[in-house]
Amino acid sequence: MARSAIHPGEHLAEQLEALDMSAAELSRKLRVPANRITEILNGQRAVTGDTALRLGHFFHTSPGFWLNLQSIFDLRIAEQKSGEAIKSLPTLPRAGNKNRDGEHLQPA
Repeated sequence: MARSAIHPGEHLAEQLEALDMSAAELSRKLRVPANRITEILNGQRAVTGDTALRLGHFFHTSPGFWLNLQSIFDLRIAEQKSGEAIKSLPTLPRAGNKNRDGEHLQPA
């Protein structure tokens, strides 16, 4: 069973709720258009490097924290969409999977 994909906007929404802060107020503090924040909150926009830098600065977290949330989300969506098809693709043999003659063994 695939793990659920949680958009970084959900985490951001929790942070704003805890601060009793609106998206518009955060956008003013970060000096970004309000629709950037609302689209992230609504799961309609990805967290970019620029936004991660701003969120990291504001929340005293690393920019990587925000980018990692986005990367995990993207990977889980890709896995849900294409995971089974990708599993059926061929793979490069591993270095240790050779027979006595040095030929690569095919997976069963």
